Amino acid sequence: MITDGAALNRWRLILGRNAEGALPLGGARLLRMDDALDFLYGREAGEDEKRDPQGGGGASAPTVARWLSEVRSLFPQDTAEILQRHALDRYQLTELLADREVLERMEPNQALLETVLSLKHMMKGPVLDTARRIVRKVADQLTEKMRSEVERSALGKLDRSRRSNLRSARNLDIQRTIRKNLSHYDRENQRLVLEQVYFNGRVRRYNPWRVILAVDESGSMLPSIIHSAVMAGIFARMPLLDTRLVIFDTAVVDLSGRVEDPVETLMSVQLGGGTDIAGALRYCESLITAPHRTMVVLISDLCEGNTRQNLYGVCHDILESGARLVALTALDENAAPAYDRSTAEKLAGMGAWVGAMTPARLADFMADVMRD
Repeated sequence: MITDGAALNRWRLILGRNAEGALPLGGARLLRMDDALDFLYGREAGEDEKRDPQGGGGASAPTVARWLSEVRSLFPQDTAEILQRHALDRYQLTELLADREVLERMEPNQALLETVLSLKHMMKGPVLDTARRIVRKVADQLTEKMRSEVERSALGKLDRSRRSNLRSARNLDIQRTIRKNLSHYDRENQRLVLEQVYFNGRVRRYNPWRVILAVDESGSMLPSIIHSAVMAGIFARMPLLDTRLVIFDTAVVDLSGRVEDPVETLMSVQLGGGTDIAGALRYCESLITAPHRTMVVLISDLCEGNTRQNLYGVCHDILESGARLVALTALDENAAPAYDRSTAEKLAGMGAWVGAMTPARLADFMADVMRD
């Protein structure tokens, strides 16, 4: 028999309120913890386990905002984050995202980012503005981490010119410099006084590699979509690469013009719908101008909604052109894919590289291809 009071209290909190008769709690803090846990995990109670529907003399059920505040004040940070994650992922407490104040209190992390992207179409006004700030914060965190990984990778070693903001005549932006300094023109001496000199954001090599990322918008691909958007933004800043980004379901949207801003990319994603991989790859094929210096990276679970023969046909054409075709069934930190294995085997047999990768591994892989 357990006689330690702290251990008994832990067991009581684990077992829930139905154990109140055998293991009563004592103390206001423990009762508040019990209320917070019951608000969340009491949803799993069966009909025979639920308490008297006529209620009792206890405190009223907390609002979601108050519940979140209670969780943060009562539990250690790691425990609070687990409860928050369970609320979002396991019990679908989507009301957490209906209040700007609630959103602002939540820990910005990838789990919250995924939930925001799943529900952003339901958000309006201040809530949507707050959601966008969360997307920005988490995207910036991921960018910093993944940029470091890319710079340490073989691709980073290849791209010796990635620091393109050097102040040199080679990347001097003459037109912008003149335009921005016209207000300082010295009429008496007939000369332009340069208070600030502007340089191009980056200098591209004469013949860069074109990387075309084609990203499936299926809901199951959400972690990969997030990492793809961030990686595309990192690639776009590398003079070694000419990066194009398209997202697709049954339609194709070319986001190459926004590729340097992962937030704009992510806020453009519309999860769900059908999947036409063949149509997306046919569009990607139209972007190939120098096949032997082009890599098409398809990020998809390979569950084709159109006929597979169309998919195999366009993959054959891309490979025959001399371009590299990479089919990533997952691109995230876990690289744990769920995908159509028969389609994967067929594409591999045609000469495509098929598999799952972490972002750092993708950077190394691309460097290996570019060395060939």
